Amino acid sequence: MAPIPGAGLAKGLAVTLRTMTRKTVTEQYPDVQPELPPRTRGVIGLFEENCTVCMLCARECPDWCIYIDSHKETVPAAVEGGRERSRNVLDRFAIDFALCMYCGICIEVCPFDALFWSPEFEYAETDIHELTHERDRLREWMWTVPAPPALDPAAEEPKELAAARKAADKLAAAQAAAAEEPTPGESTPGESTPGEEGPA
Repeated sequence: MAPIPGAGLAKGLAVTLRTMTRKTVTEQYPDVQPELPPRTRGVIGLFEENCTVCMLCARECPDWCIYIDSHKETVPAAVEGGRERSRNVLDRFAIDFALCMYCGICIEVCPFDALFWSPEFEYAETDIHELTHERDRLREWMWTVPAPPALDPAAEEPKELAAARKAADKLAAAQAAAAEEPTPGESTPGESTPGEEGPA
């Protein structure tokens, strides 16, 4: 059967008309900010107090876009007769977002929770050198990191909390036992002190 002349045109116009009657899904960015998923990979924030300069994030980064400089400081002994210790002090922590591929490996491997994902994504620059964020700017992104989601009520208690609770309960039990013990020279009820005669 020969095709009907103009059938393709009618089919195309039908698609156009069907689309015209639907509600548009265009987001009016930047006037309206998009609703991003909670685990959006926008920019990386640094919580400097948790960083121990272990260099694990820089070593595992496949793009080598993390730059860390540090120096060692000697910490005096905590107790008399103890030995001095040395610790790493962070001098520079920078991430070059012009190289970063947002894989999140640095955040996953950080053993001390010093790096976090922020959903912020509006940090475009006209100069590529400005995409290298130093530790002061990385610290500012921490204010935009969302709070972690609440735990499932049926989930197990985190190991850290369980260990802390166990230690606190053990200490409370030891203190209660120490409070119940009689002090030397103090008699317990029903027990006569030396030199004291009982009832005849």
